[in-house]
Formats: sequence, C-alpha cells, structure tokens
Amino acid sequence: MKRLVLRWEAVLVLILILEFVVFGLINPRFLNPSNLLYGTSDFIHIGIVAVPLTLVIIGGGIDVSFASLVGLCAIVFGVANFFGVPLPLSILAALAAGVCAGAMNAAIIHFSKIQPLVVTLGSLYLFGGAATVLSGAVGAGGYEGIGNFPGIFTEFGYLEVFGIPAMLILFVIMALIFIVLLHFTRFGRSVYLVGQSENAARYSGLPVERIQTVTYLLTGLCAAIAGLMLSSYFGSARVDLGTATLLPAITAAVLGGASIYGGQGSVLGTVIAVFVIGFLQQGLQMAGVPSQVSSALSGGLLVGVVALRLGSAMLAGFVARGNKAMAARSRPIVEEKIK
Repeated sequence: MKRLVLRWEAVLVLILILEFVVFGLINPRFLNPSNLLYGTSDFIHIGIVAVPLTLVIIGGGIDVSFASLVGLCAIVFGVANFFGVPLPLSILAALAAGVCAGAMNAAIIHFSKIQPLVVTLGSLYLFGGAATVLSGAVGAGGYEGIGNFPGIFTEFGYLEVFGIPAMLILFVIMALIFIVLLHFTRFGRSVYLVGQSENAARYSGLPVERIQTVTYLLTGLCAAIAGLMLSSYFGSARVDLGTATLLPAITAAVLGGASIYGGQGSVLGTVIAVFVIGFLQQGLQMAGVPSQVSSALSGGLLVGVVALRLGSAMLAGFVARGNKAMAARSRPIVEEKIK
C-alpha cells in the first residue's frame, strides 16, 4: 500500500481529482459527464503522440518532428483521396508516410551520430515544408485544408460507442497496448536498459540501434494516426494540424515521469498527465481565463510538479544516505557489545 501511495502516478491522480474539485466549484457545468467525455476529443490526439514519445525518451532519445509529421501524414491522406485512391489505401499511405519518417529520423541519428534533438528539429521543418508542397499540388496552398472526404471517414470523428467517443476508446486501447509493450515484454525492459546506459546495453548484447529505431517508428506511426483522427474530426487535412501538439505532448511525457536523461518513465504516468493537462485547459476556459493566461498556468503546473518530483527524489536520496550513515556508525557499537 505504501509503495502505491508513493508512486508518481498516484500523485498525478490526486492532481487530477483536485482539478475536478476546484473547477467544479468554479463552474458546476465542468463536472457534467457529457462535457468531460466529449471534451476529451479536443486533446486526445496529444495523448496519441505523447505515449510513443515516452518510449523514445525512456530509450535515451527525443523526437520533436512529430508536430509537423501529424500534418504531413494528414496531407498525404488528403492528396491520395483527392486523386481518387480508395479510402483504405489512402489511410495506409498516411500510415506508411509516418513509419518512413520515423525510420528516416532513426537512420540519420544512428549513422551520423548527431544529437537526436538536432536531427528531429531539422525534420520538424522538413516535414512541414513537404506538407506545404504536397498540399499545393492539389491547389490547397498555404494552410488551406483538403476536404471532400468520404462520409464514413468524417463520421468517425464524432462516432460514439455506448455513449463514449470512439477516439477516446481508440486512445485507451492504444495506451493499454503500449503499457503491455513497455512494462511486460522483453522489448520494454530493453528500452529501459538502453536509456540507462547505451554502453552497458551493448556489452550485454542488446541491439541498441534496433531498439531505438523501433521507438521512432512507433512515434511516426502514431503521429500518422493522430493526423488521420484530426482530419476526420475537422473534416479536412491541413498542414498545421499538429502544430499545437508539440509542447503539450512533451509536457505530458515529462510530467508523466519520463526522465529527459532516459531510463525512467511510464506509459500510465503519461496517460494520466494527458488528462491532467487537457482538463486543466478546459477548466480554465470554462472559468473565463484567457487562453494566454491558461497557457502560462499550464507551464507553471509543469514547472511546479516537476520541481516537486525532483525535490521528493532528492529528499528520498538524502534520507537513504542518512540511514546508511547511521547504520555505519552503529555497527561498531553493536560489534563491541557482542564482544
């Protein structure tokens, strides 16, 4: 029980409950079950990319290119649909574009030995430019959208299953898959080992490059899924669909417990953090707080909670060292008594 209470995920759940209490008192409509359920459609795409990003960070890497990749995959789908490609093949084209982009990032990182942040920052602009060029090929210049999608595709954005949004169900299923992948498989254990020490992982015989490549491929694939979800939700594919996901997704991964130094984090923590950030934004909006102020408060929450987490870790280390020192001092006394 004590270990459960002290887990970081439990702290995030308490923060989420506190949000419900505070915003519920400010505006009782915030706690309306329909508002809570359908409100997730405004931020669930952040979780779609934040969950695989958590694996990348745990494995010792970073990927910021997903923000542009979301829009690129959406445009690939839109262009394919524009030229009459069947819906299933258009979806597969978008998913393939995401996987190929992830493979490109991983290949450049491993062969050039350049820092992942530098590589994916370059990819961020590359994918954004490619999306703009592709959209121009069908006359949708700039940030205009590509529409006229089949009805079955656009209906998914508002589809309900037993009163629950289909996009929320898709996210939950995806999160469960990643929880099993990271925490209950050999691959997940390898991701942690690689993030803790690449050299030690290599000496242990682990294929470091292959493991990290898989994490980038998963991020590219999920970025494509997010692009398709947003295209269905808005009824159009646009270059800027993923622009607003960059900072919230990274914030969710870090707030959920992923260490920027690698080797630490959990999918469950990221999932809870997604809801903490999403409902915080919605609660502030329903309270009448301007968007600029709500963004500042969200950043303040990140800094405060991460500082709290760092402080608790330092306190735990201090207590452990103190106990060890006390045990070392008491050992001679015990030995003297025995003699």
